[in-house]
Amino acid sequence: MPLEMSPFGCWGLPAALLALFCCPGSGEGFEVHMYPEQLVVEPGGSKLINCSTSCAQPQTGGLETALTKTLLESGAQWKQYLVSNISQDTVIHCYFTCFGNQKLKSLNISVFYPPKQVLLKLQPAWVAVGRSFTVECHVPAVKPLESLTLTLLRGQEALCNKTFARGDSGTRGATATHNSTAHREDGHHNFSCHARLDLRSLGGGIVHRVSEPQMLKVYEPRPDNQMVVIISVVSVLLFLFVTSILLCFVLGQHWRQRRMGAYGVQDA
Repeated sequence: MPLEMSPFGCWGLPAALLALFCCPGSGEGFEVHMYPEQLVVEPGGSKLINCSTSCAQPQTGGLETALTKTLLESGAQWKQYLVSNISQDTVIHCYFTCFGNQKLKSLNISVFYPPKQVLLKLQPAWVAVGRSFTVECHVPAVKPLESLTLTLLRGQEALCNKTFARGDSGTRGATATHNSTAHREDGHHNFSCHARLDLRSLGGGIVHRVSEPQMLKVYEPRPDNQMVVIISVVSVLLFLFVTSILLCFVLGQHWRQRRMGAYGVQDA
């Protein structure tokens, strides 16, 4: 009896494998998703995490983490957790098992420390015109350091912008300084420091903080007292010298006239 040809012809086997791969009953082609895909949080914070899968009938699923977690809601293909007491950078995983196959999805959680204090210092606070002074801005504790920008301002004018290299996993202080020469108009502007922590690459926003404004006291330089004394002494000595010369000249002339008068009387 002759064999009947498959309705798929020569494509029968590939078509069957494709159907098996795409079939919802197969555990090979399903996916696991996490939301959010990136997460940044302050120390001790809590966040909602959603785990889901494209598998129609997963056998098991959940969230793998060493953090405190609470299952809030769940469905056939999804679970929602509250993750609490996040104190350091960590990685958490969502997992699902579909027809004996297990897949994971990972999420990096970054802990950030915002610039809660921005301290500005003018050194010296009183400065003479033409003399140098320093503007210094310091943020005691911030993380991640590579996301921080410090901008020193005179009024609305930016004096300098400073960024920082990647630091270690802990918090660090950050400092920006700018050296300048005092001008009269510097005394009419507020000096301030703007800290900007850009967390968008980590899934967050932008944190801003501005220091208290400070005024620079600018005054005209006064002559040096020692120089004034020297000039005064030199002036007095010069006056006495010129006076003595004039006095000698007058006395010499008077003595000469008297001698000339005495000779005239003798001749007579």
